[in-house]
Amino acid sequence: MPREVHIIDHPLVQHKLTLMRRKDTSTKSFRELVHEVSALLAYEITRDMPMQEIEIETPLEKMKSRVIDGKKVVLASILRAGNGFLDGMLQVIPGARVGHVGLYRDPKTLKAVEYYFKMPSEMDERDVIVLDPMLATGNSAVLAVDRLKQTNPRSIRFVCLVTCPEGLKTFHDAHPDVPVYTPAVDRGLNEHGYIVPGLGDAGDRIFGTK
Repeated sequence: MPREVHIIDHPLVQHKLTLMRRKDTSTKSFRELVHEVSALLAYEITRDMPMQEIEIETPLEKMKSRVIDGKKVVLASILRAGNGFLDGMLQVIPGARVGHVGLYRDPKTLKAVEYYFKMPSEMDERDVIVLDPMLATGNSAVLAVDRLKQTNPRSIRFVCLVTCPEGLKTFHDAHPDVPVYTPAVDRGLNEHGYIVPGLGDAGDRIFGTK
């Protein structure tokens, strides 16, 4: 089965990711960079979305032109860090619906625990983009997609800023059919389950909580 990983190596994305990795990047700058990168990622993630032709009328005549097929895209944010992606993504896909998956990582087991789940209706006609800056151990991503699949969406894509081989293996062992879009696959995980070299805790850096 497919275990797709799409590396987004656009120079602008890579440049901004490098600035985000720097430990002396301020909370304000980090948040702005996440906004900019997420907008750029939205273009890449939606590149192969299915299209359909509809008839419209220009100021001069009628014509057939293409639009995204089906109901609106759903941006599924894994709380809390996934919310850092929302503004940039919505800038590019303003008609998207937004859903939330509330998860936290148990510090002892490193396992994901769900505390909130809310998605739009009629998910069977929607394409879902799951947002989480880090795909580290993969446990949160697996649980989030497990829950999303229960709503029977038409398709699911997963997007993150940074991942690693361990996270990709865990995720694709559970969900080989869900493609991952990321600018970077880093070396691995440290003893605390953080990606190295990574960029630190994305949630803390976005919200200034550490």
